[in-house]
Amino acid sequence: MTLSPVPKNLKAIREQQVFEIEWPTAPLTRIAFRDLRLLCPCAACVDEFTGERIVNPAMVPADVAPSAMKYSGNYALKISWTDGHDTGIYTWDYLSKLPLDQLEPLRS
Repeated sequence: MTLSPVPKNLKAIREQQVFEIEWPTAPLTRIAFRDLRLLCPCAACVDEFTGERIVNPAMVPADVAPSAMKYSGNYALKISWTDGHDTGIYTWDYLSKLPLDQLEPLRS
């Protein structure tokens, strides 16, 4: 079993409304707060049976930002958002392979 890479550095840059994730062997990842919120992998945002993304983009404010972040063990980041959503756990594996192709239909 291959372990997921652990970020070397992780920043929430509020002025730019982006997360910056520095990986040990991959390019720097920059993703807007709202985009990462829309890509939340939790069961409230993704149907557990079909895998269909069910988050309603109209309910996610344009200025959504993290209100708290903490590590979940050695494998993930738990983010609480200013829109009240706090059930998403973003594993290092998920963050290193973000499904950016799913963003376009969600942006509104």
